Amino acid sequence: MAKTRNKTRKARSHKRSVDRTKARRSVRARVGKRQSAARANRVSAEDKLAELKRRLLEISDLSAASSVLSWDQATYMPKEGAAARGRQGATLQRLAHEKFVDPALGRLIDALASKASSLSEDDAALVRVVQRSFEKAIKVPAEYVVRASVLGAASYDAWTRARPANDFAAMVPFLQQNLDISREYAEFFAPYEHIADPFIDDAEEGMTTAAVQKLFKALRRELVPLVRAIAEQAPADDRCLRQTFGEPTQLEFGLRVAQRMGYDLDRGRLDKTHHPFCTRFSAGDIRITTRVREDDLGDALFSTLHEAGHAMYEQGVSAAFDGTPLGHGVSAGVHESQSRLWENVVGRSRGFWEHYFPQLQQSFPDQFTGLALDTFYRAINKVERSLIRTDADEVTYNLHIMLRFGLELDMLEGRLRIKDLPEAWRAAMKSDLGVTPPDDRDGCLQDVHWFGGGIGGAFQSYTIGNVLAAQFYDAAVKAHPDIPHEIASGTFTALHGWLVDNIYRHGCKYRPNELVLRATGSPMRMEPYVAYLHGKYGELYQLPTRPN
Repeated sequence: MAKTRNKTRKARSHKRSVDRTKARRSVRARVGKRQSAARANRVSAEDKLAELKRRLLEISDLSAASSVLSWDQATYMPKEGAAARGRQGATLQRLAHEKFVDPALGRLIDALASKASSLSEDDAALVRVVQRSFEKAIKVPAEYVVRASVLGAASYDAWTRARPANDFAAMVPFLQQNLDISREYAEFFAPYEHIADPFIDDAEEGMTTAAVQKLFKALRRELVPLVRAIAEQAPADDRCLRQTFGEPTQLEFGLRVAQRMGYDLDRGRLDKTHHPFCTRFSAGDIRITTRVREDDLGDALFSTLHEAGHAMYEQGVSAAFDGTPLGHGVSAGVHESQSRLWENVVGRSRGFWEHYFPQLQQSFPDQFTGLALDTFYRAINKVERSLIRTDADEVTYNLHIMLRFGLELDMLEGRLRIKDLPEAWRAAMKSDLGVTPPDDRDGCLQDVHWFGGGIGGAFQSYTIGNVLAAQFYDAAVKAHPDIPHEIASGTFTALHGWLVDNIYRHGCKYRPNELVLRATGSPMRMEPYVAYLHGKYGELYQLPTRPN
């Protein structure tokens, strides 16, 4: 009996030992399977990310090649090359578009989006941005992309001749086609609250026509009385800017200042064009253009600083984002904030010229020897009701933008016919700015935007840029109070460094409104800009102190 009980106990003990061993093995097996699955998922996610980035780099290369052709057309291309250039650009854009709307890319994006929580912050942002762009792109047929590209190239080429010739009639067919193709584009994104909403959302993610109109209405209330008060003062004497200035010296001086501000010529260059712009081909090749008038010093100088502001933004984007949709400025408005900040807030400040005016006198001794700094400072900040947007001062500039925005809406909504645009332009200029263009060259033909592509979604970003420029600069000075003193000594390290850290390096990682909030502590707000204008121009024109 005892032996039997002992055998039974041993058997039970052995069984329990076996069961525990099996349980441990089962647990290890399950853990191993989970670990293997996790490793497989990680490898799978890594492989998918690598494949996504490979595809995006190929698309980026095609788009960059198309941009090279566009840059060449605007700078060095002989006039007879326009037809072929339009076809070449369209081919590259079609190929890029077709690769981007490939269903295989869509499946790749969806797979990564489902694992977004396990991705790094940068990779999750990339998937979010690519997914948004993909969902928009698949609504646009490839044949439309080709038609729009060919039309844009042909229209731009025609405009380069029509504007100097004051020949609006030559542009009517192109402008009508641009309007038609713009309406067609909007329909790809129907339903919408307003026909301009798809264009505005392309430029400023999350913004609508109604939001722009609200901003313009509030800003107009501030600007109109300020313009009126300044117009009642004696105008500033700007004859010092209307002398003869050699083109090579103008270009050299402007580029030297841009380099000092932070524009890296190892990754850029400056060329001449009809309508200045900045273009990015890669992180190592970001170019700017300007135009020169030998009877107007300010045109080339401030155009160069403006475009250098755009270029410094692009050069400051994290190199890790190059070749992906994260690797450029986040919106047109944020981009314009940088061109307007460097051109106006910095480049037209008195402190800036305390350092650079003696150098300008050395570059142009016959024109500026003996001229007082205050006279020059007032000249470059002269406020007047003028005809040309790109020449407009800081106070009246936004009225030009509002005028164009209103005319765009009228054309898109069908209230304004193309043939009636010149007269509508003249009436709006008379009403809003108190001046009437003597011809179409300095009227509705002056801006390239409607003639180099579609109609809608471009102009509001300039005003958004002005507002954000003041808000960003205000935040930078709060973080580094010595910035104004550094500018007066020709040093821009603290300002440029703050902009790189808070704006530039992030590229498209954050949405525009999120970026503004992170950088300044608040959403976009008009108050810093209004305070900047009243402070600067109130002092220049000895206006009564504005009540808080």
